[in-house]
Amino acid sequence: MAEALWISFAFSLGLVVKRLSLPPLVGYLAAGFILNGILSPDALELAEGKTLDHIAHLGVLLLLFTVGLKLKVRSILQPEVIGGSLLHFAITCVVFTPGIHLLADLDWQTSLLLAIALSFSSTVLAAKVLESKRELRAFHGRVAIGILVMQDLIALLVMSLAAGKSPSAYALVILGLPLLRPLLYRLLDASGHDELLVLLGLLLALVLGGLGFESVGLSSELGALVFGAMLANHPRAEELSRSLWSLKEVFLVGFFLQIGMGGLPDSDALVFAVVAALVLPLKGILFFFLLLVFRLRARSSFLSGLALTNYSEFGLIVASVALQEWLIPLAITVALSFVVSAPANRIAHRLYERWSHRLEPFESQRRHPDEQPVSLGDTEVLILGMGRTGTAAYEKLHPENPQTMGLDSDPAKIEKHKALGRNVLFGDAEDTSFWQSLEIPKLKAVILATHDIEGKVIAARKLRERGFSGQIVAHTMYEDDAAAIKAAGADEAYLTMDETGVALASHTLEYTSVRES
Repeated sequence: MAEALWISFAFSLGLVVKRLSLPPLVGYLAAGFILNGILSPDALELAEGKTLDHIAHLGVLLLLFTVGLKLKVRSILQPEVIGGSLLHFAITCVVFTPGIHLLADLDWQTSLLLAIALSFSSTVLAAKVLESKRELRAFHGRVAIGILVMQDLIALLVMSLAAGKSPSAYALVILGLPLLRPLLYRLLDASGHDELLVLLGLLLALVLGGLGFESVGLSSELGALVFGAMLANHPRAEELSRSLWSLKEVFLVGFFLQIGMGGLPDSDALVFAVVAALVLPLKGILFFFLLLVFRLRARSSFLSGLALTNYSEFGLIVASVALQEWLIPLAITVALSFVVSAPANRIAHRLYERWSHRLEPFESQRRHPDEQPVSLGDTEVLILGMGRTGTAAYEKLHPENPQTMGLDSDPAKIEKHKALGRNVLFGDAEDTSFWQSLEIPKLKAVILATHDIEGKVIAARKLRERGFSGQIVAHTMYEDDAAAIKAAGADEAYLTMDETGVALASHTLEYTSVRES
């Protein structure tokens, strides 16, 4: 009975808000609130129960595991990530603590803990929004996720202090986890492409990461993220992420339902949530200016800041440990911030285009190294995406045309290519502003070899908008993706398996003709 209620209400409200061009998660939150309002306390307890709580927790772990699969440790160890997160946390606590103390007439300790809870941004919402727009690996996406990881680490420290607990001595074992990377790589290689791949993902995210970290007194969320990050450099990390996508999405419905079903507010809780929602833009504004200090462009600062303009589920976890009486007001506050943040992030690029003339004057003249405008110089052939396909194309073309260049958005991958003598530069095909600053004076042809279909579509469209009239070719696995790429401006979008067959036939004909001669 409980499952029937969850599914029916979640689907119905999700479909309604989707028809209104809003993210379905807003509908899931609304479904939770409606269930909370129409069910009796006993029925609500039965409907919510431990099952929904468990499903929600599994969804969060799978989400963080897939985020880890796209996370490079180097993207966290950056000044804008460490400095931005710590400064934002400190400034928020300094400003919010006395404000809450004066307005709510609370003692200083409670005011400080509430300020800390409100200082965090939602890892779940930001990661889901960025993933839905295929921007997790874009520069602003990497900055936002890096800041969220730092915030999560701060939250874990706060919870440990508030609960008077500390990790066990066995937690030191996690320092040896990098030694397991070769074994994890072999397991991933041996798992194939079907259900064993999905089971491996569940094993790493829920058992080794989640349960394993909990058993030594650490956060299961941190464990899922760490195990995902350990596989981030594996060639099949993207495939593993895709294999878990449906499970993760279904389980996350439980997370948003659970927040809505957490409780209906009384008048005081509602006032607190509304006031917190009114000051929510200040959170994004502070992130915007802090990131500008670290030499990010206005666009990247705006998009990262907007993704972080919400309140966090970690605030609820902090409240469950140290502020039980504030759990429902904070739950309403988090839910309300989701309702505001999710639609705003959906139109983030349009918002920036509308306000760019007011935001860009705040930019520093000194740019961040990852955001330097790229000039292709004498390059005649450009390869976007230097994975296996892009590298093979480069190796084939470069001996015939030395003016061949590769672009990739992964700094670690770029360094490896440069060490092998290849001409590869940094460039994010999914960053629309990258194409606005790209100089292509002698470019004749472009090969789209990125993993992501959206990156290929954006690249083809932006090249044509720039007036590029040369050849654009791409490869893809599916016919509908090929049609989308060609509609965006590509001359040809070859089906990978078809072209593999053609290549095999060519090699066979070449071999047989040599034998006959």
